[in-house]
Amino acid sequence: MAADTPQSQPDLASRPAPTSPPVGGEPARPAGRHRSSGLGYRGWGADWPFGRPERAHGVAMEGYYWRITDPATHRVVIALIGIQTDDTGCWALAGLGTSDGFWRQAIIAGAEARRGGLGARAADPQASFFGSDRRVVVDLGADARLDIGLDGLVRWPSHQPFGGSSWFQLIPGLNQYWHPWLLGGRASGTVLAGDHRWDFSDAQVYGEKNWGRAGFPDSWWWGQAQGFSEPDACVAFAGGQVVAGPLHTEVTGLVVRLPGGRLLRLGNPVTSPVRADVGDEHWVLEGRSLSWAVSVQAHAPLSDAHLLPVPLVGQRRAVPGAIEHLTGHLRIEVSRHGRQVWAGQSGLAGLEHGGLDRAAAFAASKK
Repeated sequence: MAADTPQSQPDLASRPAPTSPPVGGEPARPAGRHRSSGLGYRGWGADWPFGRPERAHGVAMEGYYWRITDPATHRVVIALIGIQTDDTGCWALAGLGTSDGFWRQAIIAGAEARRGGLGARAADPQASFFGSDRRVVVDLGADARLDIGLDGLVRWPSHQPFGGSSWFQLIPGLNQYWHPWLLGGRASGTVLAGDHRWDFSDAQVYGEKNWGRAGFPDSWWWGQAQGFSEPDACVAFAGGQVVAGPLHTEVTGLVVRLPGGRLLRLGNPVTSPVRADVGDEHWVLEGRSLSWAVSVQAHAPLSDAHLLPVPLVGQRRAVPGAIEHLTGHLRIEVSRHGRQVWAGQSGLAGLEHGGLDRAAAFAASKK
């Protein structure tokens, strides 16, 4: 992050709360009841092969997450928004956090997820959030603002038939789907977090989307890392209980963008299973396919964790839901046919262990 403020950036501390710009140029739709009926098969959360899963599905929860990693200053910024569509209308849970320990969240009364591409927005008189594949603007108060532009994006490859959920994306009605649509790129802009203002240029950026018919599963684990010595490398994983009617199984998806650009995706239960051993301070994953083997070992002290919320669909409120570290340590080893092709480590990994009971216990211990 640069010490000098780019002259093109606004004064975040003094400007009024922004009005969210249109998401991808689409006209605003009024908040209302569940609208998935007009989306057919996708309205159940599923996607056909090559189906662009980053688009909104119209299910009860559509979540968007951007993560900015700046190895030069050892700082991380996260921005997230969950769009809820339920009997009360459309509303959002938005959040902004930094690796310095700052966290701010807000329930925003009016919200919309973009059907034609990646994007979400929400605004009321107290707070606003706009996020797309080109810009993220957050205003959660005079001391909680972000304005960044994104370029040089490394998207999920369009020739891949499936997204992060692999063939599970074909199954309608799952409780949760996951897609890391952005595996690299550059972020430049300004963040105001409490008493600190950071101006940064060409930081690394990652983005993902998760969605489902009933919010979050009972238990889940997640991680993401950039900040390796090879700046084009990226690691992401997500796992938990997958439920749809009689289907009930535990799955972990593991995505690795190798230096040079090759993408690996492990986690198919039969052809490329991933075993996960996860606690509040450790994340150990072992994935294997016919040709590839990936080992991930990560850790972070519980005392450094953020307590992040999850929305309660139908209740217009949030509760503690996940223990997340913003600067954990992650080491990865990748082998092909038994020969190591890459080993890397990062001290700027995001590591999460989620679940309502777990988060409630952690919240109680902090009082």
